[in-house]
Amino acid sequence: LREAAQSASTPHHPTPKIIAGRYGLSSKEFTPAMVRAIFDNLGQPQPQNHFTIGINDDITNTSLSFDPNFSTEPDQVVRAMFYGLGSDGTVGANKNSIKIIGEETDNYAQGYFVYDSKKSGSMTVSHLRFGPKPIRSTYLIAKANFIGCHQWVFLDRVDVLKNAVSGATFLLNSPYDADTVWEYLPEKVQQQIISKQLKFYVINATQVARESGMGGRINTIMQVCFFALAGILPQAEAIAKIKQVIEKTYGKKGAEVVRMNLQAVDQTLENLQKVDVPRWCDGEKSNIQNLEGAPEFVREVLSKIMRWEGDDLPVSALPADGTFPTGTSQWEKRNVALDIPVWEPDVCVQCSKCVMVCPHAAIRSKVYAASELTNAPVTFKSINAKDKDFAGQKFTIQIAPEDCTGCGICVEICPAKNKLQPETKAINLKPQLPLREQERENWNFFLNLPNPDRRQLKLNQIRQQQLQEPLFEFSGACAGCGETPYLKLLSQLFGDRAMIANATGCSSIYGGNLPTTPWTKNSQGRGPAWSNSLFEDNAEFGFGFRLSLDKHAEHAAELLRELGSKLPEDLVQSILNAPQKTEADIYEQRQRVELLKQRLDDVETYHSTSLQSKIQNLRLLADYLVKKSVWIVGGDGWAYDIGFGGLDHVLASGRNVNILVMDTEVYSNTGGQSSKATPTAAIAKFASSGKPAAKKDLGLMAMSYGNVYVASVALGARDDQTLKAFLEAEAYNGPSLIIAYSHCIAHGINMTTAMNNQKALVESGRWLLYRYNPQLREQGKNPLQLDMRSPKQSLEQSMYQENRFKMLVKSKPELAQRLLQQAQAEVDARWQLYEYLAAQ
Repeated sequence: LREAAQSASTPHHPTPKIIAGRYGLSSKEFTPAMVRAIFDNLGQPQPQNHFTIGINDDITNTSLSFDPNFSTEPDQVVRAMFYGLGSDGTVGANKNSIKIIGEETDNYAQGYFVYDSKKSGSMTVSHLRFGPKPIRSTYLIAKANFIGCHQWVFLDRVDVLKNAVSGATFLLNSPYDADTVWEYLPEKVQQQIISKQLKFYVINATQVARESGMGGRINTIMQVCFFALAGILPQAEAIAKIKQVIEKTYGKKGAEVVRMNLQAVDQTLENLQKVDVPRWCDGEKSNIQNLEGAPEFVREVLSKIMRWEGDDLPVSALPADGTFPTGTSQWEKRNVALDIPVWEPDVCVQCSKCVMVCPHAAIRSKVYAASELTNAPVTFKSINAKDKDFAGQKFTIQIAPEDCTGCGICVEICPAKNKLQPETKAINLKPQLPLREQERENWNFFLNLPNPDRRQLKLNQIRQQQLQEPLFEFSGACAGCGETPYLKLLSQLFGDRAMIANATGCSSIYGGNLPTTPWTKNSQGRGPAWSNSLFEDNAEFGFGFRLSLDKHAEHAAELLRELGSKLPEDLVQSILNAPQKTEADIYEQRQRVELLKQRLDDVETYHSTSLQSKIQNLRLLADYLVKKSVWIVGGDGWAYDIGFGGLDHVLASGRNVNILVMDTEVYSNTGGQSSKATPTAAIAKFASSGKPAAKKDLGLMAMSYGNVYVASVALGARDDQTLKAFLEAEAYNGPSLIIAYSHCIAHGINMTTAMNNQKALVESGRWLLYRYNPQLREQGKNPLQLDMRSPKQSLEQSMYQENRFKMLVKSKPELAQRLLQQAQAEVDARWQLYEYLAAQ
């Protein structure tokens, strides 16, 4: 335009003034209030050029201020916000509400759903608009006349009433009835209800759902309440429409699922209660996310992001280089569990199986001296240790009440039953709210108990190995996740020296997404070095870790030999020849390297620049003389499909890398698409009629190289075999591959009993347990060992425990039967092949 003006070829006289600006930075909203601020800026005699809007840029000071209360939305539009939990069905119910209103009334409808990244245990916020005219509001609701809070704990964590307008309706899923709920509300919520003159309703939707057989799925119940209170449709007509949608939506899942939902609808209205709002406040201030003792960055920055207030942070608050601290998930305290496990010491056999299977490291065990109990809280539990190696010491299993997701897997796996009360075990679920305060105190005391000396533990025994501190804790994975127990085990065994390359997928989301990370460090400051890479190059990315580590270690060893005459010979030789095979070996090597660093400070250089350079370089590289454990981690979508070429390349390299494939048999993170790991007859996206082809045998392909350690494991079937495989794979000086069966919510199973699903999977032969160790060939033995007996259960029994197979029986029974027979033949043939190979 400037060039056109100079050449007098522009039609504009005078030349228009051009003002530049940016909006939508960091995916921020762009609202009418911001548009108005831009026009107000343009109307100034000297408008600000190169402005920003929507962020608080206190570095360049180019942000325009705007009035957040300005709105252009008409009053006749119903603006509803719903705060739900990722697994409670809130989003699904709201999508159905949009269909009902948009298709069955004269209203226009709009919906937008804001998801947290933390899978099914995270908060979702649904923004729904309905009105008689077309809706063109392309931004989130800022002034809501209906607020639905579907989880009680959100009242302490998030300002759910921030956007409520005066006179709005507030619907709360509450464990307390209308007569008692007020005294339990946080003080801030009470103040907002009074000052905004909200119409307040409660329902114990969780109880209604359980009585209807729906577990934690409260979506249908809260949907009925919304239609009853919003008045968009006559109540009877709305309920009839909801029932129609239920039959259409859940029909394929079976008559029982439909019946439970219909029963929940019928029970809802009689449990919906209006609260008579007092004129006074006497609630307590929230003590969830007590950040006393947390680092400043957690208190000042991460805490605001956790409260969904991150958009208000100024630019200066964020790290200039983009680095965020590790070990921050411990400060979240999501409190999503309605029930938590409670330990019964007198019943417990101290096997620590419950600790091993916990997906979120929220249940842990310790042994310690009795003297450590001097200042223990009154309710802290302990008992004499039963393991002879810990004679005279105390044993405790402790739950982190605010980090537990309430999946119940620990209860299901517990083998110890109470002889006096056979229906109970050594671990039992009980309501979280009454236990929260005392167990928070017990957990904090437990954390301060000393950890056992890793060198003294027998790592081949689960009851002792699980005493190791996990360095992967409180992730955002789904409640009952099948992947995370393997990562936790990896972190316990090798985390203080591990380097992890993580392929994009579920594990990269719950493992490294903001604002917090579950990868953490121990009291010595050691923990996994973790980084995410893409599907297509993660194997090569992790391979680069190995190459660089080996080169650094090689260079350090060369420098150590060159400086050998300046250092004690026994120290040099002991470092260069250290076996580094056990925890004790690693500990001793670290001690030697620390001593080396001290001795380097004492070496006289006599102004020799060359010698000074060598000493400086060795000091920088010395830590590479301690063995590092390289792990390449990802799901089946990466390993079987998109990243298979790179994975195969790394396996063929012969280098010492460990590959962990957490096999959910489906693209879990992106919505459940079929992968080459999806078994025959399973329904998935792009395989709606059941997958017609057999699953790729990744383990057999890797074994064909002959020099690759390969293991196929399933924690719920044989936990000791899983532990053995991890120890052998890491100890093997060459490429190793562990294929770990990981149940998933996408399978359509009860996640509480998922470990039993894994057991059935193995007993039917759908999943094989084996270890292929090339080192056995050197001993004249067959490298392939089958770690299971012949399948004794029919495939049909195992498959139809999962909706991904059962749905095909409902929709296409003849095809389902044909694919079942095909799948059985494939399983039989595969077992016969492996049995033959193992017998050679």
